Amino acid sequence: MNKRLIFLPALLALTSIAWAAPKVGQMAPSFELQDQNFETHALEDYRGQWIVLYFYPKADTPGCTTEACEFRDNIFAYEALGAAVIGVSLDDVSSQKEFAEKYHLPFPLLSDARQKVASAYGVLERFGTMAVASRQTFLIAPDGRVAKHYRSVDPSVHSAEVLRDLGQLM
Repeated sequence: MNKRLIFLPALLALTSIAWAAPKVGQMAPSFELQDQNFETHALEDYRGQWIVLYFYPKADTPGCTTEACEFRDNIFAYEALGAAVIGVSLDDVSSQKEFAEKYHLPFPLLSDARQKVASAYGVLERFGTMAVASRQTFLIAPDGRVAKHYRSVDPSVHSAEVLRDLGQLM
């Protein structure tokens, strides 16, 4: 038997990505998750304002810290535009709390430990038994529709990119 035919199913079993991300113009999938302070946030709570919903793989890792701190450093610009910044990962609430406190993050970090929201947004990645949310962002318009989807994110410049695009979309 061809070794490539044996390798392919093994590779597919180790790595899988959910491909069902909502398209620009579609309604953003609803969510209801707890943040780092055990407060519940739902998409509907933000109706009428812009939302920067960013997914990240793991709290307190280098890329995720860079991205979160960039959003933190630009928070006043987001607030001036009336936009809410919300981070989501598969980390539990206590990990989100430690991360937020360590870096003084002034926005909600939602715990999607059950992986339902990451799956609904098409960002869930599995590596065997391990799962993470891939680093992707959704700009959600005040009417609840996806206005922009960032599939490829450079943590060091992403916040500035989102701010620029928000300004253009508004």
